Amino acid sequence: MDFRLTPEQQAFQDEVIRFIQHDLPPGWNEEHESLEERMAIERRIMKLLAERRWLALPWPKEYGGLGATPIEQLIFNEQMAYHGVPGYVNMGVAWVGPVIMLYGTEEQKRRFLPRIADGTDIWCTLYSEPNAGSDLAALQTRAVRDGDEYVINGHKIWTSFGHYADWGWLAARTDPNAPKHKGISTFAVKMDSPGITVRPLVNMAGTHEFNEVFFEDVRVPAENLVGEENRGWYNVAVGLDFERSSIGATSNARRIVDDIVALLRERRRRAPDVIRHRVADHAIAVQVLRALAYNIASMQTSGLVPTKEAQMAKLFGAELNQRVAQTAFQVFGMEGQAAWRGTPADRAQYRLLRSVANTIEGGTSEIQRNVIATRGLGLPRE
Repeated sequence: MDFRLTPEQQAFQDEVIRFIQHDLPPGWNEEHESLEERMAIERRIMKLLAERRWLALPWPKEYGGLGATPIEQLIFNEQMAYHGVPGYVNMGVAWVGPVIMLYGTEEQKRRFLPRIADGTDIWCTLYSEPNAGSDLAALQTRAVRDGDEYVINGHKIWTSFGHYADWGWLAARTDPNAPKHKGISTFAVKMDSPGITVRPLVNMAGTHEFNEVFFEDVRVPAENLVGEENRGWYNVAVGLDFERSSIGATSNARRIVDDIVALLRERRRRAPDVIRHRVADHAIAVQVLRALAYNIASMQTSGLVPTKEAQMAKLFGAELNQRVAQTAFQVFGMEGQAAWRGTPADRAQYRLLRSVANTIEGGTSEIQRNVIATRGLGLPRE
């Protein structure tokens, strides 16, 4: 592929950078005292993006997007991630919307897609369970048909931002006697439905991103079933495929490397050779990961399915972020042990603690290697 941007792509990148520099709400990159303040800023940013049709950038125009190419989406995500802009990653856009476009009814498309694209509704994904994480098909949350409704009972965990989501994208078992991949269905669930309890899970970095969600006789209209009953696993698989981009991991790692280099230059501090060599290794690895991400977008543009390439990028990016965060923590020294107050040095502690989850969330490194070996390289399972 040609890694050079076309004039049109370069113009779009410049437009995104100008937006970040001049059009975001005041204080968007400051630390906020409460989650409510942070969420208010994110919703304002989402509305600004929606006004430009950037929130659902790759969606067809009739659904509120711009029909952007994979390369344009990558350019947008790269700049937003590098500058740390919140609110542009949206599960409704990335996971739910594409599945509804493919498998939803016309009524479901009219009902859900416009409110995702304009930033009105926030979605969370209700997949993982205490005994069904990497082996997601082992999930046991039940959905039992009762007339024009389904009754949901079960327990979900690691639900990102379930505490402020308007809707949940639920995978539940509708046929307990079918093989585990063939008895699952997917539903759109209002998160304020009676019987839903959301319990916070504060991570080791001190932030509240994850939650446990309990369902006790929650009634969901049958019209909220998306796709065929008992074929929801394929909906889940499609949604997970849309997750694998890894340009965010690239940009995050590049940001940390740039912060390290800037600090050393600012303080005219010559780092020990071992640190200098390690930073150089990270800088090279960042460019390798960036090349992987652009190759994935190029393959998608050509109509190819980058199965093993996407898994490779996810695995490489997650582990690189951990290595870079460890180096930053060492370079920033005592400053890096301070609580996050917004400066690059203060962020080192948060980045190190938060990076621990990188090789777990979205599929563990072990699972990624298995997928690369079996689906990507055709190797036997045993």
